[in-house]
Amino acid sequence: MTNTALHAKPWYREPWPWFLMSLPATAVAAGLTTVWIAYQSADGLVVGDYYKEGLAINQTLERDDAARALALAATVKGEDGALVLTLAGHLTTYPGQLTLTLAHPTHQGMDHTLTLHYAGGSRYRATLPAMPDGKWHAQLTDAASTWRLAGVLHSPFKQAVTLSSGSAVHQPQGE
Repeated sequence: MTNTALHAKPWYREPWPWFLMSLPATAVAAGLTTVWIAYQSADGLVVGDYYKEGLAINQTLERDDAARALALAATVKGEDGALVLTLAGHLTTYPGQLTLTLAHPTHQGMDHTLTLHYAGGSRYRATLPAMPDGKWHAQLTDAASTWRLAGVLHSPFKQAVTLSSGSAVHQPQGE
């Protein structure tokens, strides 16, 4: 008769040491994967110079006040691959072009700046770039950046959305 205790297998041939070593190894692999993901998708929302951004807020508020004084409102809608904007308010002349910035709430690389060209009357048009469906922070300014309308839009732009100078966004319910 042979004694199995005398003929034990080496430790590396047993399953339990490998199982016990796999737990910390999995944690290390998950940590390295997390570091890699964080490095590849750096958060672009953090501003490096908070002081300058704080000073610039007064200029932004002045532009909002200028839009409010002119009673400006803009209606935005997508039509046949283009973005059509109708501008209303107490303007003596309509600017030749407007700038609409569509900022993605979380990914700075997905932001779009559209130049809307005057199309007669109170209408402006721009080619609508390919962009994913979802929520977008919108900022509409004239070329001289003397006034600003801001709000939130939801793409696709199938329904008309109104940006008003009171910073309110009116979007019909549905869809």
